[in-house]
Amino acid sequence: MGQVSDTTGQPTMTSAPTARPPRFEGHVSRIGSTLRRELAGRNWHPGCPVGIDDLRHVHVSYWDFDGGVREGPLIVHEDVAADVLWVFRRMFRAGFPIHRIALPPRYRPPRPEDRLSRRNLTSAFNCRPATDSPGSLSHHSYGWAVDINPLQNPYVGSDGSVLRRAVRPYLDRTLRRQGMIHAGDIVVRSFARIGWTWGGNWRTLKDYMHFSLTGR
Repeated sequence: MGQVSDTTGQPTMTSAPTARPPRFEGHVSRIGSTLRRELAGRNWHPGCPVGIDDLRHVHVSYWDFDGGVREGPLIVHEDVAADVLWVFRRMFRAGFPIHRIALPPRYRPPRPEDRLSRRNLTSAFNCRPATDSPGSLSHHSYGWAVDINPLQNPYVGSDGSVLRRAVRPYLDRTLRRQGMIHAGDIVVRSFARIGWTWGGNWRTLKDYMHFSLTGR
């Protein structure tokens, strides 16, 4: 509040300007030269089922776990880029928190020390084998999948096993902790609207972080 004088010279109170809430910022673009160099040899290599020219950079803003607004890249197939942008806009407006959005690291087969990892990246394209079927490619290899908050939304094998010990506090899916995804929430509903399925609905193993294009 501040003071100004009215026509009689008496001070009157004025209201401080109201800060506008952060707005979602996002766009879809082709893969530029710098990003192309970063993807090549890291997430893409010759022999991948999709070419880099068929991928798109979806740049989005998101709420982090501290209540701040950050921005990050998602790489997806050009056919789904506009839909993915729409989903992340909906998630932002609903205030759903994401720990960090970034390009995934270069794929390597799981190792014993990885079970201690607390890496928690939301990401999309990565040319790699499927976790549950090493002989086939993951939907991520085609740019048709997104993983969200992997620590809070773990992969759980049909035998109840997990890939990392750090995820065990989140195996109880009745909990309502920051960044967790639940049936019927804004994340699941939004991806369903664009025709994607949620790994949390799979019948045997569960992949609570995972969303992928239905029928692909």
